[in-house]
Amino acid sequence: MSSDAARRVLVTGAGKRIGRSIAIALARRGFEIALHYNTSRTEAEEVSRACGGAPLFQANLAQVNDIRRLFQQLREQFGLIDALVNNAGRFAQIYPMDITEPDWDYIHNVNLKGTFFCCQEGARQMLELGYGRIVNITSLGGIRPWAEHAHYCASKAGLIMLTRALSKAWAPRISVNAVAPGVIPFEQTDERLESLIRATPMRHAGTGEDVAEAVLFFLTAPKFITGQNLAVDGGLSQR
Repeated sequence: MSSDAARRVLVTGAGKRIGRSIAIALARRGFEIALHYNTSRTEAEEVSRACGGAPLFQANLAQVNDIRRLFQQLREQFGLIDALVNNAGRFAQIYPMDITEPDWDYIHNVNLKGTFFCCQEGARQMLELGYGRIVNITSLGGIRPWAEHAHYCASKAGLIMLTRALSKAWAPRISVNAVAPGVIPFEQTDERLESLIRATPMRHAGTGEDVAEAVLFFLTAPKFITGQNLAVDGGLSQR
């Protein structure tokens, strides 16, 4: 483990699915966890209990003022963070000819704009400490094109490049990396997901715990590793 490995972590979108898996895995490894949620209060409270009573912070990450309020409350009630896991995101399947401006903004306001301003506010705290780590959750959709998810793919591809740009901007004090999950189902799969699972070289779907292990790697690995996007997809991005 690196000598400046992170210990105090904010996980966004921590109430459900991958965010829940990340938060619980990090808490079990001894990290001090703060949990963000927007509308999933009940689910976030369950995750908090699983994390030993981790504090909860509500914010709509589509609103920059809400992001700034979140990080101010975090500073006052939790203390300065030395790590940030940007997991919160939105997903939608729409044929490109049917995408409207509100559809586009719904995805990008959180996946790209919101994540950037979370990075900015998190980095302010880390630069005060003199070190820090940021891990962005991207997607296989940012690596491979999906015909009926153009706006989503664009947001996640943008986040991959944002990760690379910020890794240069904030080096050497802050490392910035990304994890791109492949097929990680939490509900019953449909034919589209089943076809992706069949196409996955490892021949099975992944789990939230698989993604959490990749996040843990970036939070504890040498800081000489930065600007990377690690696909946790069973090799599907190589097809």
